[in-house]
Amino acid sequence: MTPSPQGRLRRLLLTTIAMMLPLGVFGAVAEVVLRFLPVATGLRSQPVNAETPVFRFAANRDFVWSVGPDFAIVNRGRTNNAGYVSDIDYARDDPRPLLAVIGDSYVEALMVPWGETLQARLGQAAAPDARVYAFAASGAPLSQYLVFAAAAVRDYGATHLVIVVVGNDFDESLSTYKHGPGFHLFVPRADGSLELTRFDFTPSMLRRLVQQSALARYVIFNLQGNLAAARLRDMLLGVARANGYVGNVRATAEPERIRLSEAAIDRFLALLPEMTGLAPNRVLLALDGRRPELYTPDGVAASEGAYFALMRRSLMAKAAASGFGVLDLEPVFAAEHRRTGRRFEFETDAHWSGEGHRVAAEAVMASDLWRAFRASGRAAPRN
Repeated sequence: MTPSPQGRLRRLLLTTIAMMLPLGVFGAVAEVVLRFLPVATGLRSQPVNAETPVFRFAANRDFVWSVGPDFAIVNRGRTNNAGYVSDIDYARDDPRPLLAVIGDSYVEALMVPWGETLQARLGQAAAPDARVYAFAASGAPLSQYLVFAAAAVRDYGATHLVIVVVGNDFDESLSTYKHGPGFHLFVPRADGSLELTRFDFTPSMLRRLVQQSALARYVIFNLQGNLAAARLRDMLLGVARANGYVGNVRATAEPERIRLSEAAIDRFLALLPEMTGLAPNRVLLALDGRRPELYTPDGVAASEGAYFALMRRSLMAKAAASGFGVLDLEPVFAAEHRRTGRRFEFETDAHWSGEGHRVAAEAVMASDLWRAFRASGRAAPRN
């Protein structure tokens, strides 16, 4: 006897329920278990629009950062009153000189205890005469650094800047190569100019729901993070160089990519004093080295024609010619590696480890900008 349409529908529903029920039970159990494990929480990016134009995170929140399904690296920290990763709050009315450290995930440093970061080390050395605050977010490029720097001066009275520049900061400043809601990017115009443009961001309801689920965060952050870590590990082992990566960025130097990146450098250097009101000699550009290439002379020589190598040289030459301070961290890291044999990133993550932050901080403290900043601190009134 042929089942009726209602019977077929009933069987389909029962079959579907029978298949989905174990998945639902598994998901519920996984959700409970993962809430007791160090699943990455994320930082909860805040809306960016005309009223709140500067990218930041939800303020005064504890966070957990971890990578991989086995939580290979775990770190805990907090965002402060200003919505940036820091164990100290930022004061708008403090009369002491302020050094603002600007950057992307290297300065945000979710994987490093805050006390070991570049900015914390500098702040400890500057106290009690002066302050050091960091303004950073993962994925931010040169174009966004301009906005962070301007806000640091306008809102907190920054008197000096240290801007950390890494491999993907050049082409990712351009809307041609990056889609970055919440960030400011350079948009190429028909006349060849680059217009600094804000790309607004509003967190979606789905995003908010995902943030509440430990299982969803584990799948999105930890499992995806494991894939990224595997790629970065390959890079540190030299596989990425063979596949076309140097400095955690694609090595191929296509003419159009070079042309637009050179234009981004020019626009960045032109807008920096204009948007901050600071003279170039109050700005230090600290450029990361090519890692792991810098650990061997052959690695450095083999990567001289890579995109990051070309961009590093261009930015350093143009910045120095315009009067900006320039700190090339590549020879600093290389010399420390020869002396101690240590590396400056994690085994499964290419960001600076606490050791990398230490070496970078010591290099900044040996600069002319740091000496000028410290002198201004000793002459300034204290709270």
